[in-house]
Amino acid sequence: MIFRKAFLVASIALSFGSVAGEINFISYDESAMEYNKQHLSIKKDSFEMLVQKANKALEADIDPVTNKTLLPASGDKHDYFSFGPYWWPNPDTKDGLPYVRRDGEYNMATKSAATDKQRFIRFAKDVTDLGLAYYFTDDKAYADKAVAQLNAWFVDPTTRMNPNLNHAQAIPGIVDGRGIGIIDSRLLIPVLDSINILKDEIEPSQYEAIVAWFSDFNDWLLTSNHGFEEDNWHNNHGTWYDAQVAAFAIFVGDDEIAKKRLRITQMRRIGSQFDMNGRQHGELERTRPWHYSNFNLEAYNHLGHFGDKLGVDVWLYEVDKHSLKKGYEYIAQHANKPTEWKYKELKGFDGSKAYVNLLYAQKAYGSPLFTDALSELGKEKVNSKKVANLLFK
Repeated sequence: MIFRKAFLVASIALSFGSVAGEINFISYDESAMEYNKQHLSIKKDSFEMLVQKANKALEADIDPVTNKTLLPASGDKHDYFSFGPYWWPNPDTKDGLPYVRRDGEYNMATKSAATDKQRFIRFAKDVTDLGLAYYFTDDKAYADKAVAQLNAWFVDPTTRMNPNLNHAQAIPGIVDGRGIGIIDSRLLIPVLDSINILKDEIEPSQYEAIVAWFSDFNDWLLTSNHGFEEDNWHNNHGTWYDAQVAAFAIFVGDDEIAKKRLRITQMRRIGSQFDMNGRQHGELERTRPWHYSNFNLEAYNHLGHFGDKLGVDVWLYEVDKHSLKKGYEYIAQHANKPTEWKYKELKGFDGSKAYVNLLYAQKAYGSPLFTDALSELGKEKVNSKKVANLLFK
């Protein structure tokens, strides 16, 4: 049965089913999840929003990678294929080739169903929402739909995606795929948690096939030329590469690979990405500096949590007075003061983009700076209903 709004809090807050047992959470905090499952009435708005999203996911068609109508250079419909979002037809050539870059300006034509990015986004978000909804409600309908999605993308040989991103973020007239396209697969990180939430609902052979897929994908990240390129990016691309490698390694049980990657985060990323004031020059040079500064911190949210799991302190790591903490502080100081943000923004300043990052920072550091910033941002309706609130006490 799908839970209806009138029935939500009264019955579910008292329901503790099979998924309340021991789960190997990857990016979620176990104690927060258990606490919130037992206190759903406290976060009624966030819970109702989650159920609405999950109910929508129940009605969505399963749309695997093989449904695209344009093929990548490999000619294999199982290979993920997308175009770079900030690249546009060349106005100076008859055929529009080669495409030209307009940073921060999203070419909506790249969202076409002819390629895979949008269906991949929908798949990852739907499975994430369905997994969370199953955890909080024990409604098997959510589990069944999520498992069917996972089977289509990772298991069924007729529809599964090949474990690589060789043809991600291609640029017409220039390149058939780029390492920078690895940013697309960051959405798989919370999917890992859904997989483990749903583990008892997945056939053992299917679960093994999913784990094998992520093991193969992580091998590709670590050994391919595209992975090498992304590993060496100085901005959020390098950070999100670290977050993915660490997450997938933890999921498949290779903690040593994850720990090594977290040490790289400490030594290579933090010292170079944040100055002594916490500014991220690799993001501030972009046309949307506030967005990208926060986007980079989203990756650190995961990396700090992974470090907590594995005994590698990312939150408090400091080198030559450069630290991750200062990065969060710099954002907190400006989140409610758009007039003091001196960088030009292509699409304006939206303080709410910092909300989830500041939740992580407040949890990690406990500073009044973060508590006060969250209090101000929380007055905005859009933030009071963040589904992410279900992941924090």
